[in-house]
Amino acid sequence: MRSSRREFLHRASGGFGAVALAGLLAEAQAAEANPADPLAARKGHFPAKADRVIFIFSTGGVSHVDTFDHKPKLIADHGKSVTASRWLNKPGKFERFLIKPRWAFKPYGKSGLMVSDLFPSLGGVIDDVCLLNAMHCDSDGHDKATLAAHAGSPQFARPSIGAWASYGLGTVNKNLPSFMVLAPAAPYAGAQTWGSDFLPGCHQGTHVVPGKDPLPNVLPRVPGPELQQMELELLGKLNRKHLDERAADRALDARIRSFETAFGMQREAPEAFDLTKETDETLKLYGVDRGATTGFGWQCLVARRLAERGVRFLELIDVGSSNNWDSHGNMADHERLAKAIDRPIAGLLADLKRRGMLDRTLVVWTTEFGRTPFHQQAGHAGREHHNLCFTSWLAGGGAKGGVAHGTSDEYGILAAEGKVHTHDLHATILHLLGIDHERLTYRHAGRDYRLTDVAGEVVKPILA
Repeated sequence: MRSSRREFLHRASGGFGAVALAGLLAEAQAAEANPADPLAARKGHFPAKADRVIFIFSTGGVSHVDTFDHKPKLIADHGKSVTASRWLNKPGKFERFLIKPRWAFKPYGKSGLMVSDLFPSLGGVIDDVCLLNAMHCDSDGHDKATLAAHAGSPQFARPSIGAWASYGLGTVNKNLPSFMVLAPAAPYAGAQTWGSDFLPGCHQGTHVVPGKDPLPNVLPRVPGPELQQMELELLGKLNRKHLDERAADRALDARIRSFETAFGMQREAPEAFDLTKETDETLKLYGVDRGATTGFGWQCLVARRLAERGVRFLELIDVGSSNNWDSHGNMADHERLAKAIDRPIAGLLADLKRRGMLDRTLVVWTTEFGRTPFHQQAGHAGREHHNLCFTSWLAGGGAKGGVAHGTSDEYGILAAEGKVHTHDLHATILHLLGIDHERLTYRHAGRDYRLTDVAGEVVKPILA
């Protein structure tokens, strides 16, 4: 029976074509300025402060007033009523009761930045962190806000920030994907959060699920390298013949490049995910037990190893669309969730710094929105969605450390001074990578698109 070309590509080299590289093996939608190699490393628009990004996303909506935005008056006025302009995704005038944070705050480091007792380990490295305490976004719905946090639009699927970074800069290691996502489960909005949408498919994030086999099918299944090389040569001939028959088929060029990356991963990926040579001291720094293959500490340590090996953009997602930070009924859930990420994140920052990597690695932590400093019931144990003010932070990669940019009002209800919209955060991340967010565009459906749409300003006061 005659096999189709697609079936042959899938079976070649005993399954290496079925590697979990959703973006790399997707149908390439278009090609870039360099059709011969869509992932070739390129310079930015100006000298970069950061070579790579580790983007940490805590799903569900972390409460800013319980973590990084200290509000003494909220504590003092606990139980008093205020008039809220928004409640459960509806505008209006709502009489609500102020709810104080469950955890105490205290100053850390030489900077004296206030951090709650939820994050004692992160408090220990706070002098390397730049808090953004006046963040705001356009939606208080999980799926829309999560999509906006990643792709800039709360309404439509668009290329994710990692895909834009890959498209703009390419990769410095052709044996690993330029954009990788380490996540036990997808957040709200699903795989759209790391999708490439109308950008060439090779820029989509490669989803790695922590576990004993984080990259299934990556190892060759043929008896020896000689046979595999023969298969690859035959595959190359078929590809070139197919390409010769189709003038300027850039999509095929991109797909050929993706298979070359998949082959390279057979050599490099297993070593990158092998933690056996890490010292006991390093494992302890991240809170990782020897032999463990799951947990947020594992994700952070693997992220450092992948960053060392040239992966351009890494995203770490702590939890998926359930059992997350969406603490409507009981804010005590935040304690369990913070304990899972506090030590690993602090360990990541400390490890990057001692290895001389933090200066060129931008670490970003965010969530889709914050939580209300008030509730319908006095003394209620939970908090609702709140997009009018929340906290994100950056560390390394050209961002100032030990500073808090922006302030909210006395209760943490509204962003007051130094407001930072999601578009502004994205513009700043790209700027630190050496990219002008207004110039990084892609022609699609008759118009030029960009990550920040028609908005966004670089937050210049936080630049080191």
